[in-house]
Amino acid sequence: MPHAGSTAPGPALAGAIPQQRATPRSAGRVAVVSASVGAGHDGAAGELERRLAADGFSVDRYDLMDLLPAGLGRAVRDGYHRMLVMAPWAYQRIYAGTERAGGSGPVARALLRTSEDRVLRVLRPDVGAVVSTYPGASRVLGNLRLKGRLTVPVVTYLTDFSVHPLWVADGVDVHLAAHAVPANQARNAGARDVRVCGPVTDPRFRPCDAGRRARARAAFGLPEHAPLALLVAGSWGVGPVRKVALELRDSGAAVPVVVCGRNEALAEQLRADGIEYAFGWVDDMPGLMRAADVLVQNAGGLTSLEAFASGLPVASYRCIPGHGLTNAAALDEAGAAVWIRDPADLKAMLCDLIDGPLGARQRATGLALFARTQDGGPAAEIARVHRSGLRDRSQNPPPPGPGRRRLRTRRLPVTGAAACAVWACAVGTGVATTYDGPALMRALGHGPDLDRLAPAFIEEGHHS
Repeated sequence: MPHAGSTAPGPALAGAIPQQRATPRSAGRVAVVSASVGAGHDGAAGELERRLAADGFSVDRYDLMDLLPAGLGRAVRDGYHRMLVMAPWAYQRIYAGTERAGGSGPVARALLRTSEDRVLRVLRPDVGAVVSTYPGASRVLGNLRLKGRLTVPVVTYLTDFSVHPLWVADGVDVHLAAHAVPANQARNAGARDVRVCGPVTDPRFRPCDAGRRARARAAFGLPEHAPLALLVAGSWGVGPVRKVALELRDSGAAVPVVVCGRNEALAEQLRADGIEYAFGWVDDMPGLMRAADVLVQNAGGLTSLEAFASGLPVASYRCIPGHGLTNAAALDEAGAAVWIRDPADLKAMLCDLIDGPLGARQRATGLALFARTQDGGPAAEIARVHRSGLRDRSQNPPPPGPGRRRLRTRRLPVTGAAACAVWACAVGTGVATTYDGPALMRALGHGPDLDRLAPAFIEEGHHS
């Protein structure tokens, strides 16, 4: 989610120094491995880092994208971004296919294996626990635990309300969930030790009184008395945002206030469409949430948790494929956010969320999620795992010999080429067979207009 607490991608880690926050009297060392894919995974990692450091731990932060060899991390991140923008239906098919299969394919597994040695090299010798906030990192760390090459406990913090099977990796010792719904999904996917410990969000996100709300509206130049619907689309500003913004305005239920993240072109398009309050990257997201009456979102990640902490009711609407749809279903199942599936219901649901009993129930449900954090929440659970140490998974195997190293070196170009080929075939073929020549050239040569070009996809629930 675009706000100041989100972290930027770390330095290239070919022997890099981790982001570190040490205290004079350390309770131990914890490593946190995230991924700069959007901002949700990094946002959760940053808040866990802050809380662990406040509890006396030395914390090292790593970006898995920097630990993939030969610059493949940037290719993976850019490919994922382009797929969400240009071919969301392709992402939906990949997401659903890996969900049904219970995990990733051989190419993805081979790509993750190439980062195992690099992960081990950057971890400090005195680290007592490793935390993952990204499914790929959990896979790498879990494999290292199973092989006995990593002898300290691994914890996965589930950043989403829905749990794709990729989140649950053999070898991970503990999974932390914000709510019973994702905890049950993790168990169904094979996780053994799953603990419900509440969400983790920046403490600046909290309910406010009428005076602070008025000051927040004044600070952003927003209407003093009109109901405001805050529309967010993640740090990349993906999804049918223009369509939703116009629907919100035309419904008359609320004035749309749109945050486009780093997608400045989208913000300019919205202003040209007559959407007066369209922002790019916003540093003070806690303040903007204080100004709003309802949040409308399409991905269901960290932003939704921040809204719950702010006492803001949440609606999922026209969600992006894959995790956007499954998160909407899980949030709806938990009673934390309403999922508006029919555009005809938009106005009535917004009015109920802003002034009606539905909004009151959702505010209470959202704030109740944080009741478990009174005893420290996820950071306290990580500290307990660190102190317990847990048992080693297996004996340490011997280090790979020279022949094995040469094999890995030769395998790397093949893995990288295969990953790029898979992405190119999945997206390129789909785009080429869906659009005519002129539309395809416009999509590749200019910023793609997702509202105009992308075919509609069917909203489906999560199959857990």
